[in-house]
Amino acid sequence: MAELVPFRIEFEEGAVEDLRERLRRTRWPERQTVDDWSQGVPLEYLQDLCRYWADGYDFEAAAARLGARPQFRVVLDGLGIHFLHVRSPHDDALPLVLTHGWPGSFVEFLDVVEPLTNPADPADAFDVVIPSLPGYGFSDRPSSPGWGVQRIAVAWDELMRVLGYERYGAQGGDWGSIVTDTLGQLFPQRVVGVHVTTAVMPADKSAFGELTAEELDAVAAIEEHARHGRGYSVEQSTRPQTLGYGLTDSPVAQCAWIVEKMWGWTDGGGHPDGALTRDQVLDNISLYWFTATGTSSARLYWEHLGREDRVSWVTAGGIDLDRVDVPAGVSIFPREMFRASRRMLEGRYSDLRCYNRVAAGGHFAAWEQPPLFVDEVRSFFRLVR
Repeated sequence: MAELVPFRIEFEEGAVEDLRERLRRTRWPERQTVDDWSQGVPLEYLQDLCRYWADGYDFEAAAARLGARPQFRVVLDGLGIHFLHVRSPHDDALPLVLTHGWPGSFVEFLDVVEPLTNPADPADAFDVVIPSLPGYGFSDRPSSPGWGVQRIAVAWDELMRVLGYERYGAQGGDWGSIVTDTLGQLFPQRVVGVHVTTAVMPADKSAFGELTAEELDAVAAIEEHARHGRGYSVEQSTRPQTLGYGLTDSPVAQCAWIVEKMWGWTDGGGHPDGALTRDQVLDNISLYWFTATGTSSARLYWEHLGREDRVSWVTAGGIDLDRVDVPAGVSIFPREMFRASRRMLEGRYSDLRCYNRVAAGGHFAAWEQPPLFVDEVRSFFRLVR
């Protein structure tokens, strides 16, 4: 039996002072030549955010926020994996594994733990397990290739076994959606259902005939992302090591690399502080910085999108689009990049029990809109408990 080792989050004083010194010694580029974000994160915004990170952000309070829930590490398939495990006070709670993506972390789910584990109606209760992906946060960084979504899914199933769960549900967004779907594909006898917030649409749209206005909007959104929003993906999927030197050495580089997605992928009215607070954004960026996982987290893209035996993101997402036959639920948040219609997804999810378009929120659904996210998760799993 794998040994569960309790884990405590601390930001060491020396590491904090080193970060502050690096921020203060930044050699800044000149200002962008436009008055918007079309060339990337504006100089004035990033300078202001990094000043706050150095002199206003409370690192002790941040460590307390991130470490408020029980956390552990365990070795799975030879790799140390960090995870949160919060049991419900209610009997017969459904075990639920929540998986984040990039550039997120377990931080995305902190505000949904309490309502999921301790709801007003005990029939909606979950035991919540939130692992950190390999190479992310406090999980170990793989030292050899091979840690793609299938291997991660196998490790997650083993984690649930170690915790004593024979049947469980799975939920995720971004890469977490792909891991979640893969759990349903590999372990249909153990996974009661999968719920995702990032459902990749098929590459071939011709099979659907005339597209509705809603579907045309979804296609336009992903085409716009392909034209102007996937530079990060190309770099991470082809040269993550080259990119990683800057992300590991410069906190400003790591901050800019992530905060740009807080602007483009959230439902914040075109401003990164519109959907998430500065402290929330910096909690996540600090996690990447102190664990030095800018490089290792990027390698998940290389595993799936950058190798010659993989298809491209534009055509199919570089992922397995085989059918998922366990009961499935899909929630589409309005600022999610992938907003496939129900009929576009029914060929992939053969038992699509629940499909809903949510009123607000973006790519980081649980982080941006905790109450709406919890409602979506509860609604689906009521159908499969």
